[in-house]
Amino acid sequence: MIRFTDDDLKVLLEDIESDRIERKQSFKGDIPKKARQAVCAFANDLPNHNKPGVLFIGAKDDGSPSNEPITEELLCSLADMKTDGNILPLPALSVEKRTINGADMAIVTVHPSDMPPVKYGGRIWIRTGPRRSIANEQEERILNEKRRYKNLPFDIYPVPTAKLSDLSRLIFESEYLPAAFAPDILETNNRSYEARLASCKMIVSPEDNTPTVLGLLALGKNPQDFFPGAHIQFLRIDGTELTDPIIDEENIGGAIVEILRRSEEKLLAHNRTAIDVVSGPTHTKSSPYPAAAYQQILYNTVLHRTYESTNAPVRVYWFNDRIEISSPGGPYGNVTPENFGKPGITDYRNPNIGDVLKTFGFVQAFGRGIEIAKKALKNNGNPELEFEVDQSFVLALIRRKP
Repeated sequence: MIRFTDDDLKVLLEDIESDRIERKQSFKGDIPKKARQAVCAFANDLPNHNKPGVLFIGAKDDGSPSNEPITEELLCSLADMKTDGNILPLPALSVEKRTINGADMAIVTVHPSDMPPVKYGGRIWIRTGPRRSIANEQEERILNEKRRYKNLPFDIYPVPTAKLSDLSRLIFESEYLPAAFAPDILETNNRSYEARLASCKMIVSPEDNTPTVLGLLALGKNPQDFFPGAHIQFLRIDGTELTDPIIDEENIGGAIVEILRRSEEKLLAHNRTAIDVVSGPTHTKSSPYPAAAYQQILYNTVLHRTYESTNAPVRVYWFNDRIEISSPGGPYGNVTPENFGKPGITDYRNPNIGDVLKTFGFVQAFGRGIEIAKKALKNNGNPELEFEVDQSFVLALIRRKP
């Protein structure tokens, strides 16, 4: 990432007409909302500067300091804009405390996205000059065209053997769109079905209706026709070894949402709850596994697995003493076998699949799934979550409550 020098920031701060900067005196009231709109607009980079935009916190409109205290809490709140899941795809940004013109300011540097259009609150925000607004149809088309010439992640590659008819229009229009866009945007949207699909990265463009990997996994009628490994293999084993008798098995296929919903139902059916009416004045319920733990690990597995060049499924093996959830593909990007699972260490092989999981409500915020699982296990009295990690797979081991 680019890190501006103090002189660079001073020039930007004093350039009143620049469409690459925004100044805020504080981060209070409705400013967090406006700041996210600005981050979204900088990430979309409609003017095509191919340079970062900068949000100054602690500066007045004329560039003079407002003397806002730049605390650790403020910096953490600004950093949350990246991972709280309200801006999708996740923006590439950095947050730091800097001293400009003798005054402390918080600097949020936002890099142009490789995957526009970027949305905040179900709306595509852009910036032209000092104006920040919601993209119209032509501006949205420009953002779609920009995406086609970027170095794209695998999850929005086109799948040449697929056709538009391989996507479910019913799921897209009745489930995905209402969850992805604000109601007022949908009401005033006169775009064609193909234009809407392209905006959501489900096809290449309105002119090229070739479905993407994302489109088939999220909306595909039969995604496994194109990605045979894109399913979950479930086994309930009556014992502690893989060679012990199998009492339930299922290959769970379909689009991502269907896979996760059916998998959750299967896990819930086997997670039998015991009710104690003897030990205390009121009855208590106890489960061998907290649902939040295996749900979060399952979501993480579907999000972070590799879908490229493999026919291996996600495997969920439920033994009498543990649940093993394994995924093809090792750590990605900044994550290594050595730092895997540590707080704050995260990267995304499939960032657009992450958007779909957030849109459908499976993910509330990014980078917190493992911590949520660990906390749920601790509160339920289970042993600590364990991982086995190498370059080709990740195995999560959830042990039964004693």
